[in-house]
Amino acid sequence: MNPSDEAVLIVEAPASDVRLLRLNRPDKRNAISTALLLAIAEALEEGDATEAIGCLVMTGGDKIFAAGADIGEMAPKLAPEGLADMRPALWRRIRAIRKPIIAAVEGWCLGAGNELMMCCDIAVASREAKFGQPETNLGIIPGAGGGATLARIIGRSRAMAMVLTGKPITAEEALQFGLVAEICDPGAATGRAVELAQEIAARAPLAMQQGKAVVKAVFDQPHNAHLDFERQAFSLLFSTADKKEGVAAFQEKRKPQWKGR
Repeated sequence: MNPSDEAVLIVEAPASDVRLLRLNRPDKRNAISTALLLAIAEALEEGDATEAIGCLVMTGGDKIFAAGADIGEMAPKLAPEGLADMRPALWRRIRAIRKPIIAAVEGWCLGAGNELMMCCDIAVASREAKFGQPETNLGIIPGAGGGATLARIIGRSRAMAMVLTGKPITAEEALQFGLVAEICDPGAATGRAVELAQEIAARAPLAMQQGKAVVKAVFDQPHNAHLDFERQAFSLLFSTADKKEGVAAFQEKRKPQWKGR
């Protein structure tokens, strides 16, 4: 995908093993249209399938990560059209990415923007960022994880307050609630996310993917089944070349050379 003024998504390579996806609808406050959601899914899948890439970063603009869904696109839809929409399949494709994804959030992160951020595995936010699920202001509710996923991340009562009042929370609150992993100075979120992505991309690729899969399973499995899944993933890594290399490098007091095998 080539950067251009017309592209709804710009893909950059800040490092050979990192891909940066930049939402690019500034005139629409980076509203998540179906075209943008499709571009995100395709770019993430391309990165997931490229062996040289170890981590992906998602960011928006300097003042707005994404202000929500595209209201103009959504306004004329009735229930049958909503149920037949292709967007749920696109969200599933985004959630199915195996490699780690880091969100870099500056400014407002609302509605579908917050849901997109929650599809990422780690979030870095500016101190001036704000997060919210304001859909009830429009007489609707979140439809892509703003209720279901949010409650699992920050807890029932806090999620209920965000959804029912529509009021945003600050970056400090998001950090306290566990919605983001760290906060930084304004304008520094993308740089910090790329730095973190390079750190992750330099680590054992299979371990990064299995680690992500195990942590994500908290959303899908009862605890006992989750423990079994974790142990299975742990055991499978013992047969990899990277495990042998990691142990040898530790014993020989040198930096490991990961192969992703």
